[in-house]
Amino acid sequence: MILIQVPGFGEITLKNIVFDFNGTMAVQGKLIDGVRERLTRLAENLKVYVLTADTFGKAAKELEGLPCKLHILSGGNEDAQKESYVQKLGAESCCAFGNGNNDKKMLRAAKVGIAVIEGEGCSSQAVLSSDIIVKSILNGLDMLLDPNRLKATTRF
Repeated sequence: MILIQVPGFGEITLKNIVFDFNGTMAVQGKLIDGVRERLTRLAENLKVYVLTADTFGKAAKELEGLPCKLHILSGGNEDAQKESYVQKLGAESCCAFGNGNNDKKMLRAAKVGIAVIEGEGCSSQAVLSSDIIVKSILNGLDMLLDPNRLKATTRF
């Protein structure tokens, strides 16, 4: 669990962190360098989940050995599936990371929604649905590893 007191915003208690895979923590199905180490450190305090349609079919291999639960989405309505997953975990204790149109609902539902701009870009709908925008997944993960960064960004 990560507990953060944010002036003007209130208390944030995070228990879960939910990620989109492609475009957020991976580019063309390959995990971005530096993510593995940061996820391992975050998993000491948070439960880590990865939700993906697995466009490139590489998510399981790329995440092998990491302390996270992978959920492969199917059947369409990925945006609703991701939102539902966050709600079932308890949206008030979730942080979500995403970059695509199919991430907008989970970013909006989570207590802290973080839109990520990586090599595959970020949809305007993901940006508009998020609380925070970061220029890389590493910047976003570092915010959670040093919660004072998150506090500085979310204070009113």
